[in-house]
Amino acid sequence: MSTVVALSQHAFGLRPHVTNNICFFDEQIIIFPSGNYCVKYNIDQKWQKFIPDSKYLLTQTSPPESNLVYWLWEKQKVMAIVRTDSQNNTVYQVSFSPHDNTQVCVTGSGMFKLLRFAEGTLKHTNFQRGEPQNYLAHAWVSDDKIIVGTDTGRLFLFESGDLRWETSIMVQESVSETKNLEVIQESESLIDFPPLSSPAPSYEQVMITASHSQLAMPQVFAIAVYSKGFACSAGPGRVLLFEKIEDKDVYHETREIRIPVDLQSNDSSQSDKQDILCLCFSPSEEMLIASTSKNQLYSITMSLMEISKGEPAHFDYLMYPLHSASITGLATCIRKPLIATCSLDRSVRIWNYESNSLELYKEYQEEAYAVSLHPSGHFIVVGFADKLCLMNLLIDDIRPFKEYSVRGCRECAFSNGGHLFAAVNGNVIHVFTTTSLENISNLKGHTGKIRSIVWNADDSRLISCGTDGAVYEWSLSSGKRETECVLKSCSYNCVTISPDAKIIFAVGSDHTLKEIADSSILREISAFDVFYTAIVISHSGRMLFVGTSVGTIRAMKYPLAVQKEFNDYQAHAGPVTKMSLTFDDQFLLTVSEDGCLFTWRVFDKDGRGIKREREVGFAEEVLVTKTDMEEKAQIMLELKTRVEELKMENEYQLRLKDMNYSEKIKELADKFMQEMESLKTKNQVLKTEKEKQDVSHRERMDELLDKQSRELQDMECCNNQKLLLEYEKYQELQLKSQRMQEEYEKQLRDNDETKSQALEELTEFYEAKLQEKTNLLEEAQEDVRQQLREFEETKKQIEEDEDREIQDIKTKYEKKLRDEKESNLRLKGETGIMRKKFSSLQKEIEERANDIEVLKGEQVKLQAVIKSLEKDILSLKREIQERDETIQDKEKRIYDLKKKNQELEKFKFVLDYKIKELKKQIEPREKEIKVMKEQIQEMEAELERFHKQNSQLELNITELWQKLRATDQEMRRERQKERDLEALVKRFKTDLHNCVAYIQEPRQLKEKVRGLFEKYVQRADMVEIAGLNTDLQQEYARQREHLERNLATLKKKVVKESELHRTDYVRIMQENVSLIKEINELRRELKLTRSQVYDLKAALKVTKKGQPQEGSETVSSTNMLGITPAMRLNEQEETGRIIEMQRLEIQRLRDQIQEQEQVPGFHPITGIRLPSLLESEEDFEVQIK
Repeated sequence: MSTVVALSQHAFGLRPHVTNNICFFDEQIIIFPSGNYCVKYNIDQKWQKFIPDSKYLLTQTSPPESNLVYWLWEKQKVMAIVRTDSQNNTVYQVSFSPHDNTQVCVTGSGMFKLLRFAEGTLKHTNFQRGEPQNYLAHAWVSDDKIIVGTDTGRLFLFESGDLRWETSIMVQESVSETKNLEVIQESESLIDFPPLSSPAPSYEQVMITASHSQLAMPQVFAIAVYSKGFACSAGPGRVLLFEKIEDKDVYHETREIRIPVDLQSNDSSQSDKQDILCLCFSPSEEMLIASTSKNQLYSITMSLMEISKGEPAHFDYLMYPLHSASITGLATCIRKPLIATCSLDRSVRIWNYESNSLELYKEYQEEAYAVSLHPSGHFIVVGFADKLCLMNLLIDDIRPFKEYSVRGCRECAFSNGGHLFAAVNGNVIHVFTTTSLENISNLKGHTGKIRSIVWNADDSRLISCGTDGAVYEWSLSSGKRETECVLKSCSYNCVTISPDAKIIFAVGSDHTLKEIADSSILREISAFDVFYTAIVISHSGRMLFVGTSVGTIRAMKYPLAVQKEFNDYQAHAGPVTKMSLTFDDQFLLTVSEDGCLFTWRVFDKDGRGIKREREVGFAEEVLVTKTDMEEKAQIMLELKTRVEELKMENEYQLRLKDMNYSEKIKELADKFMQEMESLKTKNQVLKTEKEKQDVSHRERMDELLDKQSRELQDMECCNNQKLLLEYEKYQELQLKSQRMQEEYEKQLRDNDETKSQALEELTEFYEAKLQEKTNLLEEAQEDVRQQLREFEETKKQIEEDEDREIQDIKTKYEKKLRDEKESNLRLKGETGIMRKKFSSLQKEIEERANDIEVLKGEQVKLQAVIKSLEKDILSLKREIQERDETIQDKEKRIYDLKKKNQELEKFKFVLDYKIKELKKQIEPREKEIKVMKEQIQEMEAELERFHKQNSQLELNITELWQKLRATDQEMRRERQKERDLEALVKRFKTDLHNCVAYIQEPRQLKEKVRGLFEKYVQRADMVEIAGLNTDLQQEYARQREHLERNLATLKKKVVKESELHRTDYVRIMQENVSLIKEINELRRELKLTRSQVYDLKAALKVTKKGQPQEGSETVSSTNMLGITPAMRLNEQEETGRIIEMQRLEIQRLRDQIQEQEQVPGFHPITGIRLPSLLESEEDFEVQIK
């Protein structure tokens, strides 16, 4: 593994988009998120500790799921899941009750829900009433009271889900705001205010501010509760304190706290308009901390705020102003422990990494893209959107002194010696000198935007990389490229060079780290599925650090290993934009798109710091202008004179106050002496009165004691006589109870014998019936299996027939089409007839349902008889309850049987309801199936259209390829022709030159000229013939092109006609199959309805036999004990018949459901499964026993 270790030292920044992003660990320590860490910050001692990200945890998912998950965090176990919303509304906050972790509150758009975790589920405990609001925040006031805020400035107090109190917040613009600004400006020299900031608002916050800019509708984003009441945000930059009125659930507004105006902002009027997203009180309620939409942390001391009542109080920065947008530039210097950063929030900040503080801060009108510090720490160069500025770092300001017209400068860097600096403009690098401030060189060569530049150790060369995949090494003396390495498939992000200037390291979009030397890539180290965005090497050359697109930092030992040997550190919540090492290699600095700056202390594996020798310590000098010094001196003189005047005035005022206080003290002393004398006299009078009252009280007490003793003796005599009479009555009642007990025991024995006989007869009867029903059920199941086998066989035969028809479609198409049309018409007629029969059968089923309702009425009468019997049993139980334990056991059994009977009745009602629901759900499912089939057909048509387009494009491509080949051949012929002509002309010139040699000899000249004529005139004829051949070839090419076009159109027509015929045939076959399925379904339904009619007729015969026995149900409850066991057996047989009929009806409905499930394309609507018939019969037998 790597021997390089980086330890996080300090974080400058607050991570955005985290709900409830600040809380107190104790009175002095707060916790807030920064990057991928939670930071513990001590407010007094200003130190930080990093902790990586209670027992229970709540997580809320976004729409469309909107699931609230209740976790047992210690065991990583999900305790419960519930869907909080079914209308895709936004959930803004979920929270536990601070007093009971099983209570949960959820608020969102139109949503306020209270849930309790019990028995493994989260159950709703409130019902939302009234008009729904957009609830943005809430807080628990007590166990059952919650304060909720909305986006319209309304506050609600709910107790156990019921509304108890509400109010509306109105925005009141402070009239004295300008006055306060003037006072602050005047006292600026007397009081040391902390520096203020106003980062640029993000796009989302601008949209929120624009859409809610009305003064009457502030948004309540945060609520915090304390002992006296609560605090809530009330629009941009404003917090209100509410206190509870005693003995009432009503709150009234007491104080207002505002975010102060930032005087250093480029738009100070809007600098305090920040939405407050989180509020938090310290445990002692001494401090209130707020976090805003611009990633700033503010605090206020509650005790100091109470002193200045009347005017609105103002927050102070908790630490220092932070960046509120992505950090784009990072730089450090040699002579001072300073860090410079610039951001898209239009600000430039100077940090001190030794004291972990903010040194300077300034905001500008334009966005800052790049920054670089001079090695001395006195100068800074910043690249803005419209210019490049060279500025001085003064003691309290960043002041520009030179501007260059370099627009959109994304990279700039001072040389190591500080005498030069380079700035990037697009794909050009401008080099300037810091002595004369002139442009000495422009380096051009990149074809894409330059992403990174770096100087070598002696400033003789400059290395650059860009999006064009090029890494160039420039020589400053010649202004030309010395080495280059181009890889167009990679877009480079960052580049650095080793201290010996021999090896260049570059990272880019191809997931690798490249080592480049002498214009070639030595090797590539894989990044293992992440993008490298930044790279830096130590000045010692032994360490290499890389930033990734997921915000992690990788520390590597150099030379690099091929294996995966590096340390990964979680750092930022966004891609790392820049990295840098201090000159002594002690600290690593990283910035990211999350707006955070991290400092890391670098160690080796054994924990030792990797140190470099520093010859000189950090410089303490600062730059101050002469005018500033003169102004400061003048202000100091004025302040001294003002202090002397104030001293004299204060001494005079103190003398006057001493004189007034001494006179008041004398007057108060005289007054108190007089009051003491009067109080002494009053005390003496009260003592004498007290002695008189004590004597009278003693006499009255003696009289009362005598009277009480006499009354006590009389009461004892009377009570003795009453006790004797009561004892005689008790003896008589005891004899009577013994006789009654003997009689009741005899009656109970008789009842047990009759009941056991009846139970034996019933069990034999129902066992025989059960055997018959099981036989019938097995036969029915065998029939169903046989039908399924027949259906599969018919389906298989149909598929084989379809395959044969597809093979013979080309020859028998027209004949088959006519036959299919005729069969279609015939089948449609048959289906119409079957539908009419089906409607008539449905009417008969409805009539049978009416008969079932009549039977249910009879069942109700029987239930009334059962209830009267239960009343008699209860009366007997009350009489014998205190007599015998065995009688109590019998009564408990009777009560249990009654409960089971009621559960069976409930079970029957639930079954009836489920059957109705299933019938209702079948129809919409069929409609959905139809709609889905239509969608499938449309998609198939679209797919065929795409196939046609693809075939057409392929034809076009082949045609273009043929044309291209023809043009290539013609071009080669023309070039050959040109070469032949050039050779001919050349030979003619040489022969003509030879003829000129015979210019003095006419005869030989004539012969040579004749020879030339014979030789070259024939060649010219051949050239003309070749020209004619080219014309013929052109004509042939035109004819061929015409024929190819005709052939392509004919192919298109053939393909189109074949596709049309094929779609028609597929459609007809699909209609055929659907009609065959419908016929089979109608046949099964006809068979089923016939069996139902037969069952209903059998049931009606049974009910007619049972009607004459209804007269015996009106027997009075007083004579029920004298009914013979035979009559009770008849009643039980009648109830058994009714239950048997209901069982048959349930079985019929089950069979119908099973038939529907066996229909192809039918799917069960819900996961409900009815209990089996055998289970219900077993329950009934248990009830009878």
